[in-house]
Amino acid sequence: MQFSERRNTSRWVIIATSFLIITLILWNTYTFFQIFKNEERLKMNLWAQAQKTLINAEVDADVELPLQVFSNNTSIPIMLIKNDRIINTINIDNAIVKDENASRKFLEKLKNENPPIVVEYIPGKFQKLYYGNSELLNKLKYYPIALVLILVLFIALIYYFYISTKTATQNKLWAGMAKETAHQIGTPLSSLIGWVEILKSDDVEEYIIIEIEKDIERLQTITDRFSKIGSKPILEKTDIIDATLTAYNYLQLRFSKQIEFSFSAPKTPIYTLLNSSLHSWTIENLVKNAIDAMKGKGKLSLKIEHDKDTVKINITDTGSGIPKSQYKTIFEPGYTTKKRGWGLGLSLTKRIVEEYHTGKIKVLHSDIGKGTTIQVAIKKHTNIGNQ
Repeated sequence: MQFSERRNTSRWVIIATSFLIITLILWNTYTFFQIFKNEERLKMNLWAQAQKTLINAEVDADVELPLQVFSNNTSIPIMLIKNDRIINTINIDNAIVKDENASRKFLEKLKNENPPIVVEYIPGKFQKLYYGNSELLNKLKYYPIALVLILVLFIALIYYFYISTKTATQNKLWAGMAKETAHQIGTPLSSLIGWVEILKSDDVEEYIIIEIEKDIERLQTITDRFSKIGSKPILEKTDIIDATLTAYNYLQLRFSKQIEFSFSAPKTPIYTLLNSSLHSWTIENLVKNAIDAMKGKGKLSLKIEHDKDTVKINITDTGSGIPKSQYKTIFEPGYTTKKRGWGLGLSLTKRIVEEYHTGKIKVLHSDIGKGTTIQVAIKKHTNIGNQ
């Protein structure tokens, strides 16, 4: 218990540390972006001053410094505006410069990126310098978005790892419990078989021994089922109609006459790869669950139908129904509406159908107060020509 708690604590420490590191990276990137943006603003102020100096320069004045400022800007796009007219462009594609509409659109883009710098080149005369972000700054601007996407991916991976670990732990627990149950049942079962032999030698009435043997056979079936959980069962080519009907008939004889049973299936065999013991468990769980939903009174029908590749078993009851929001929840371990239920029946059924028989199980449809249909779909045996 202490080891499990330490492991959980370590896991959350690692997650918290990772979040902290990514948050610091995002903050530093944002800070650097602002610093770089301010530096570009200072460069553009220098460019504006150089423009003003060049406009007001005398014929023989030294303009080497302003020209050097101009030549140093090779990455920041600039539009110089006078009286709402573009009079100069720097670092902008010629195709945009020559197209008036494209130039206006590009100017709007620059206005959205940075506020203009107003240049008063002579008293009362103004030019406005609009500039955009350099290519490097644009890349830096999208860098935090990339980091956020990495963070989202990181969270998704953690969540997937957590769910996978939790599921694997649950599966090991269920498998361990099932095998231990089979082992525990095995000891008294062997003893019961011995006692039956003693009863036979004591001339006990035959019908008593027959009934005891039926119960022993039932216990052996249950033991066999539990022993298969957690290990790969042997699948054999089986007529699914016959296997389903056998399990269905067994239950029909043991439940109240207030349940009206009906069975419908094609006349010809349909072959699939099945473990008959586990398949009968699937049918029993679904039938018992349907009878519980009807509170022991109503109509229960099992219908088998098929298409080219798949055989479908539909079990329909006239019970209380299932809300649509719980269509998937009912197959999760621990879900139950019974006061004394563990919520393992449908969970084990789902595992048998999907993991062992590579099929699908779902709530086909359900109406509150009217009933539910649950469908099991299993692929046909591909080497057999089914009708």
